[in-house]
Amino acid sequence: MNSVIKDVKARQIIDSRGIPTIETEVILSSEIKGCAAVPSGASVGKYEAVELRDNNKNLYNGKSVYKAINNIEKIIKPALLGINPERQKEIDLIMIEKDGTKNKSKLGANAILSVSLATARAAANSNNLPLYRYLGGIFGSTLPIPMMNIINGGAHANNKLDFQEFMIQPVGSCDFNESLRMGCDVFQELKKIINKKGYSTSVGDEGGFAPAIKTNKEALDLIIIAINNAGYTTDEIKICLDIAASELYKNGKYILENMTLTTNEMISYIEKLVSEYPVISIEDGLSQEDYEGWKSLTSRIGNKCQLVGDDLFVTNYEKLEKGIEEKMANAVLIKPNQTGTLSETLDTILLAQKNNYKTIISHRSGETEDTFIADLSVAVNAGQIKTGSVSRGERTSKYNRLLKIEKELTE
Repeated sequence: MNSVIKDVKARQIIDSRGIPTIETEVILSSEIKGCAAVPSGASVGKYEAVELRDNNKNLYNGKSVYKAINNIEKIIKPALLGINPERQKEIDLIMIEKDGTKNKSKLGANAILSVSLATARAAANSNNLPLYRYLGGIFGSTLPIPMMNIINGGAHANNKLDFQEFMIQPVGSCDFNESLRMGCDVFQELKKIINKKGYSTSVGDEGGFAPAIKTNKEALDLIIIAINNAGYTTDEIKICLDIAASELYKNGKYILENMTLTTNEMISYIEKLVSEYPVISIEDGLSQEDYEGWKSLTSRIGNKCQLVGDDLFVTNYEKLEKGIEEKMANAVLIKPNQTGTLSETLDTILLAQKNNYKTIISHRSGETEDTFIADLSVAVNAGQIKTGSVSRGERTSKYNRLLKIEKELTE
């Protein structure tokens, strides 16, 4: 007889910013277990599924998650006992129905996702399969190209930079190990350059440097120098940006670097960056509310640049479906905690891939050492992953997991 869910245990742990999150363990009747921890975002899209927090100012400044843990133990666990963990979609639907809200605000997306991911891990362990193989079968075999965050700004750093992330993508190698090495080389060169200029080499939430530079152009220029100093060309290593424009959007205008821009002016500004620098990907170039602007941006530079919807789509099937119909963006950022279950995440990925939208599996600013997204990126052949810089353990754990997967796939 197949093993079934026998117990579900949840505990509060601390994420990479010292803020509570949830780790859940699903235990099967065979005593095989699966464990998963959920991340949390700093720059949160308006339409994301809702994390449940206690709002008790005496506990972690209101950020504790004991209510969500109680929901796992008192509501979710009894509903899942005796179910085969391989029935992932059924399990996720049971939790969605128990919650009963559109945004998972009753039980908490953090509670639901932790159980969803832990269930998949338990099923993989029960089948004696690595997670990527359980999720992707024989087809999950593509290692992603990393998008490495090497300069932090916006909500991820205490500096004057308006753009949230300045990333590099080592496109000059089809080998993950080599891509990672190239990224590490540039990261170390950038550290030397920043230090020589007298800036701090401390890092932001996602492991990138957070120097006290003030303009996006200066950040881009420093990255170009670092690429060249590391012995590479901008044909081998490209630049990717997360503008996080929803954070810059005020009263219908974009405010950055002492400029107040209309949508059309903001598009022209982005277009100029793409023409002047080796920028191949722009995430959230416009606000999550600026739908007409997104259509125009996609029409104007969608054939030159990857245009990634994060806040725009929030890993939501219906929002992505609308974006595809109205020709907004050409890629989607995939964050499981934006939608709240593994099966919904997989549905959104499949929709994107069927419609030739690129997929980038992504971490959050508040991360844990859990490496689920590394396996997920391989399982669905996403082709790209965002998991931060090559510093801070919660970021490097994903890279190191991918190195292990690559070795398994090539032995």
